Amino acid sequence: MSVPASVPRRRSERSRRAIYDAALSLVGEIGYPRTTIEGIAARAGVGKQTIYRWWSSKADVLLEAFLDLGDGPAPPALPDTGDLAADLKAVLRATVDELRDPRFDTPARALAAEGVVDAELGRRVVAKLLQPSLQLYVDRLRAAQRAGDVRPGIDPRIALELFVSPLAQRWLQHTAPFSYEYTDTLVDYALYGLAPR
Repeated sequence: MSVPASVPRRRSERSRRAIYDAALSLVGEIGYPRTTIEGIAARAGVGKQTIYRWWSSKADVLLEAFLDLGDGPAPPALPDTGDLAADLKAVLRATVDELRDPRFDTPARALAAEGVVDAELGRRVVAKLLQPSLQLYVDRLRAAQRAGDVRPGIDPRIALELFVSPLAQRWLQHTAPFSYEYTDTLVDYALYGLAPR
């Protein structure tokens, strides 16, 4: 009797999920430097060769596992209620919630740190993780330009860094607490400037 084609696929998907879970839990428990392919394989109940068939390094495993945490691709657009400040504040508040969640915080920090020393991994993290999210900000700021809410000459890619980069710095370097009040203030400063009004 032949085995239906769907059985190996189900088995592969089950193994993939187990590997993702193992990589994320190990990084949370023992840290990225001590996490190994061997450890991931043992925790997932698969052979080392199974992991190497799909990924070339533990960084690749962790990056895919982390992307999977977000339950698929990024949303197609940032909210557009017609109030740019309110929309940006809502998205940045959601980002604060995500960064406070240990399920996201720990692997994201590991990938950010490893991306600094491994330039190729850093490029993949930017391309797969950061760039799609940043593009959503660019698109929303361009829509605000078309609506007359942002000056026509503003470069949206630079403008988004006025509120995204300070939040990332606080999170990565623990320079100060981050909160809804902080992200709301970033948006106000970025949109309305520092000059007296």
